[in-house]
This record gives sequence, structure tokens and C-alpha cells, in this order.
Amino acid sequence: MDSGQILFVTSRLIFGALASFFAIMLWSKTRDAAWMLIVIGTIAAYVEIVYSILDLFGITKGDKFLIGSVPAAAILLPVLRMSFFIAAFLIMIIRKYRHR
Repeated sequence: MDSGQILFVTSRLIFGALASFFAIMLWSKTRDAAWMLIVIGTIAAYVEIVYSILDLFGITKGDKFLIGSVPAAAILLPVLRMSFFIAAFLIMIIRKYRHR
């Protein structure tokens, strides 16, 4: 592993951990459904980062559950993250247009 890869992995872990930490702090202060979905999406993004790094190191093979020739986790984790964000944005849009 060269220095560029080490910087890549380290920066993803550090910034993902910071985003998750602040998201969890926000979660404890708010009970708004849209914000809670954004927090869960942020945590799911960090799970995706950790999984991809473990896969980069060869720790997770991911060959138990395949969708075609692709591991199911490699497909489901990004979709899960984006699903939470989509749901949060939809809640915000519905609120905005319901008040008009």
C-alpha cells in the first residue's frame, strides 16, 4: 500500500467518523423525522466506508450473497444510504408544499 492509498483510507475513516459523530449528536437534540433520516443516512454512509475499506484489505470477501456476480452488500449499502436521504428530502418537500 503506497502513501496515496494510506491517505485515501485514513481521510475517509476520519471524516466519516466525524460526520457520524456530529450526526449522532444532532440526533440526540432533535426528534424531527427528516433530520433523523439524514442522520441514519450519514451513519449508513460510514458503514459503507468501513465495508469498502475492509473489502480493500481483503478482510470481507462478500461472496456468500451475490446478486449476479456482485456482492449484495456492495449493492445494498449505497442504495440504503441514498434511500434514507431520499426519504428525508421527500418529507421536507411534502412539509414545504403542505403549508402553502
